[in-house]
Amino acid sequence: MTTDEILKIAKLAKINLSQKEAEKFAGEFSRILDFFKILEKVDTENVAEISQISGIKNIFRADKIEKFAAADEILGCSKNEIENNSIKIPKII
Repeated sequence: MTTDEILKIAKLAKINLSQKEAEKFAGEFSRILDFFKILEKVDTENVAEISQISGIKNIFRADKIEKFAAADEILGCSKNEIENNSIKIPKII
């Protein structure tokens, strides 16, 4: 990548770079892009696609609504009015 290309990208990203920084990043980006050129040469024709490598399936519990046993006790602590199992608060706006 050229320094001018780096400065154009930086401008689009609203990042202020000095000329020295742009020269440094031009070299770094060029090395990164060279590495991708090497990766493009790797034969992946018979390699199965994967989305993750750990083998873990869905580790999250099902999203279900459960009644909270102490809800009445907690709602009873409020000095505000209770409406539909919710604490009604004064209008702010």
